[in-house]
Amino acid sequence: MGAFSIWHWLIVLVVVLVLFGGGGKISRLMGDFGKGLKSFKKGMKEDEGEAGTAEEPKTLNSEASNAGDQASDKDKAAS
Repeated sequence: MGAFSIWHWLIVLVVVLVLFGGGGKISRLMGDFGKGLKSFKKGMKEDEGEAGTAEEPKTLNSEASNAGDQASDKDKAAS
C-alpha cells in the first residue's frame, strides 16, 4: 500500500487532461494568474505611494470617538 501503480497515475493524467484540456489551457491559466499577481503588486505599490502623500481623514476619527462617547453616556444613564 505504499506508492501508486502506473495505472493510478495514468487515470489521474486522463482526468487532468479531460478537466483542463490538452491544448495549453494550463499554461494559459498560469499566465493569467501571473498577470493578476503583477497587477496586484503594481496596485499595492501605487497605494503605498499615495498613502505617504495623502492626509488621513479626520472626520472618521472624530465620528468614531463621538460614537464611543455616546455609548459611554448610555452606560452611565443605564446605571
